[in-house]
Amino acid sequence: MFPIRDLNPTRTTAVVTFLLIAANVVVFFFWQPFGQGFDAELQFLYRRAAVACELVQGRPLTIGELAANTCQAEAVGGTLFPDKNVWLAIPTSMFLHANLVHLLGNMWFLWIFGDNVEEHFGHMLFVLVYVLSGIAGTLGFVFLRPEEVTPLIGASGAIAGVLGAYLVLYPLRPVLAFAGFFLLPVPALLFIGLWVGAQFLVTDPGVAWEAHVFGFAAGAALTLVLRSLGGGVRGGGRARGRR
Repeated sequence: MFPIRDLNPTRTTAVVTFLLIAANVVVFFFWQPFGQGFDAELQFLYRRAAVACELVQGRPLTIGELAANTCQAEAVGGTLFPDKNVWLAIPTSMFLHANLVHLLGNMWFLWIFGDNVEEHFGHMLFVLVYVLSGIAGTLGFVFLRPEEVTPLIGASGAIAGVLGAYLVLYPLRPVLAFAGFFLLPVPALLFIGLWVGAQFLVTDPGVAWEAHVFGFAAGAALTLVLRSLGGGVRGGGRARGRR
């Protein structure tokens, strides 16, 4: 199923959601070196993006590790990018995307589900949930695939956290989605539940489903904790409209 919109009107402007979308778009079109050749694009990702092996070792990849496509390989030729901050690469990766389809898919899900979660928690707590979910997604991927030397990029882990938060907050709210040739309203519990289940069926090695699952779990868990502490209470009043 592919979502068109949720039937869950908001009363406030989703400032952070808009800014996150804008930041991802700006990074993709004005910072990532698309159109400069495959080598330039790949070098950029290895210099800027998170790599599981680097996070496990606490240092940048060696040329030997890259050549052997495995962690802890012989350091032939020295370090690939010795000045790289492997920890700063974690949040940086959350704003990098492999291609336009990757970007648009992530931003579409953030646009649909982010505003309601932001309204519930407020701007600052929403940022906290988003960022921590993204970090959890990255660390979960590293935990399951510590030998991986391919850059991990995309906002998917953070956005999966937004989906986890939405599921906890609004499980029965309808999501208008295409199911084959039909446009149907389905409860968020069903739509997001199917999305989570589909992650375990992913066979494409280029899709980091592990980051999706850990990000989702982190977003749901953070929402349960924050809600129990009274963080983010949706106020009264009439809705201004629907998307």
